[in-house]
Amino acid sequence: MSHETDDVPELFTDRPVSARVWNYWLGGKDHYEVDREAGDMVARQVPGIAAAARGDRLFLGRCVSRLARREGIRQFLDIGTGLPTADNTHEIAQRVAPESRVVYVDNDALVLTHARALLTSTPEGATSYVDADMRDPERVLREASATLDFDRPVALMMLAVLHLVTDDEEALAIARRLIDALPSGGFVALSHACLDVDVTRLAVETWNESGTPHPVRARTRAEIARFFTGLELVEPGIVSCSRWHPDPNPWGEPEEIMTFCGVARKP
Repeated sequence: MSHETDDVPELFTDRPVSARVWNYWLGGKDHYEVDREAGDMVARQVPGIAAAARGDRLFLGRCVSRLARREGIRQFLDIGTGLPTADNTHEIAQRVAPESRVVYVDNDALVLTHARALLTSTPEGATSYVDADMRDPERVLREASATLDFDRPVALMMLAVLHLVTDDEEALAIARRLIDALPSGGFVALSHACLDVDVTRLAVETWNESGTPHPVRARTRAEIARFFTGLELVEPGIVSCSRWHPDPNPWGEPEEIMTFCGVARKP
C-alpha cells in the first residue's frame, strides 16, 4: 500500500462529507459536528434516510456472504468502502472462506486515517487498501492487482458510490472500465440512489444544498440498469436494497427504501 502525499485529499472539516454523514446514519463514531448537522437536516426532511443507509449496509452483508458461499468468490474489490463499521467486506468474506482476498479503495482523508482498521486479515487471506479515486480506474486496477489475481473471478463492489459521479456518461465509463477488467465468472454488485422512490428527489436536493463537496445524482431504475449492460443480472434483478434476498421475517416483504441494488455475473 502506497500513498503519495501530494494526492492526499483535504479533510473538509468545515463541510459535510458523504462518508462521514453515512457513518453517522449508521451509528458510527467517525464524524464531525458539521456532518451531524447535515445528517440531521436531511433526516428531518426525509425520515427514511437513515433506514436507507442501513439497508444498503445490510445488502452488503447478504451480497458478500452469498457470493462467497454460493458462487465460490474468493476475491473482492470494494470501491468507495467508506469508514469501517461492523462487518466489513473482508470480515464477512473471510468468515465464509478464510483464504478470501479483499482490496478496499477510497480517497477520503478520514478513511485513510482508519485504513489500519481495515487492514486486518486471516493468515490464509489478504486485505489491503488503495488510496485512489474511482475516477482514475487505471490506478485503481493497477494497485489492486498487487493483491488480486484478475485472471480469476473477482467481485466488484460499487455500493452507493456511482451516484457521487453526477455526469451520466462519466459514471458509465468508470463502471465500464472496471467491469472490463473482470474475467468471465466475475460479479458486479452495485447500489445507487433511485428516483423511482418518491422521497429520493427531496433527499438528494436537501443533501446537495447542505454545502457538501460531494453532490449526489440520483437515477431511475432504468438508468441504473445501464450499468449492468452486457452482464447477467441474478434474481431478483434491480430492486430496493431491502428486498434483495431479505432475511426471513414474520412481517412479509420489507418496505422499499430509496437505495436500489443489483448483482450481475460477467459471462
